Amino acid sequence: MSVARRHKTCHGFEFDVNLTFSSLTLHSAGFVGYLTNVLALEMTFRPIEFFGIELFRIKGQPWGFFGWQGIIPTKSEKMASICFDLMTTKLLNLKEIFDRLDPKRFSEVMEDAIMLMLDSIVEEVAMKYMPNVWSMLPKKVKDEIIVVMNIESETFLTTFMEEVKEHIDDVLDIKQMTVAACVREKRLVNKIFQECGDKEFTFIRRSGFYFGFLFGLIQMGVFFVYDASWVLPFFGFLVGWATNWVALKVIFRPLNPIKIGCFTLHGIFLKRQMEVSETFARVNCVEILHTKAIWEEILSGPKSKNFFAMLRAHSIVFTERLVGGMKPITIAAMGSQQFSEMKEEIAQKIADKLPSVMPHSYEYTTEALDMENTIRERMQKLPYPEFEGVLHPAFEEDEILLILVGGLLGLVAGGIQVVAMY
Repeated sequence: MSVARRHKTCHGFEFDVNLTFSSLTLHSAGFVGYLTNVLALEMTFRPIEFFGIELFRIKGQPWGFFGWQGIIPTKSEKMASICFDLMTTKLLNLKEIFDRLDPKRFSEVMEDAIMLMLDSIVEEVAMKYMPNVWSMLPKKVKDEIIVVMNIESETFLTTFMEEVKEHIDDVLDIKQMTVAACVREKRLVNKIFQECGDKEFTFIRRSGFYFGFLFGLIQMGVFFVYDASWVLPFFGFLVGWATNWVALKVIFRPLNPIKIGCFTLHGIFLKRQMEVSETFARVNCVEILHTKAIWEEILSGPKSKNFFAMLRAHSIVFTERLVGGMKPITIAAMGSQQFSEMKEEIAQKIADKLPSVMPHSYEYTTEALDMENTIRERMQKLPYPEFEGVLHPAFEEDEILLILVGGLLGLVAGGIQVVAMY
């Protein structure tokens, strides 16, 4: 039995009650639309790790038997891969970027740190392999060795960095670095999408109320003439579904500007290409593609063995040049076998200690590569269909799921309304 029929006591009272409840459904539809959009967005980004009982969970899906993980954190590896592919195909060429590095300038920046490192290595190795000869060398001879070492260290580092530049693809796997960072810290993917789409997410939240209110007009009309108990949950589902669907479409469509009279229709996100490009470049270069991370990947990533093979070869050449005219005396003092062992040890010590002095190059490397400005400027010039790929993958990947979540939340809200009214 309907509410109106249960409370009818005089002529016209049923009409008044139906009108009152219909008016309530109109306002509640706006609230349901707002609430479902807010919750759907929260479920897109949170929780970062799975929360609940992880039984019968399909790999790569946010839900388990009883629990949930944010859609974007669940897809962090895939999302990071999509972003990386956008950058490397449209925005960055790794070899071009590293060609900006001047090996001579790099060696100048590193000169003091490298000299201190090499001085300590030579002292350690000399005292190990020929302690008596080294101790008896006059100060003048040692000073000459230091002068030679200073000259040769510049040549060593310059030629080494030239080879690194030439073979940067062999020593740096930037995709692996990017994806690994995002999988390790899923918050990074969230941060990229949240900061780039901040205004769009605000629009989605607010639009839930406006669109919900509009759809509520239809709900009110139906409820006014037919107040069956299933109407509210049914329309709650429709409101939750429709508000999310419309909000997503308005953000990314139309893809290209369409002029109608004095109005121009264009996706909200696409209108902000200049602003979003700046944010995208800043967040990526501060959080993921910064110089420290790049050098750590070169020094300890999956391709680091290639880097250290190059370093070893240049270190041995450096040792040969450093010994120079003293080589016959040195070999006589320790033997050819020990001389070879000494060169290998110097090469190994350089490899062991180089990471500790590499931070001295960070400022120059960041300035020379200029990745943030490069990404921003090139992204700002992308055609709209390509620029759309920055944020849309966050929704496109599970757009139906996001819309369905809105519908289900609306269904629950409608059910609560039924309990309250009936």
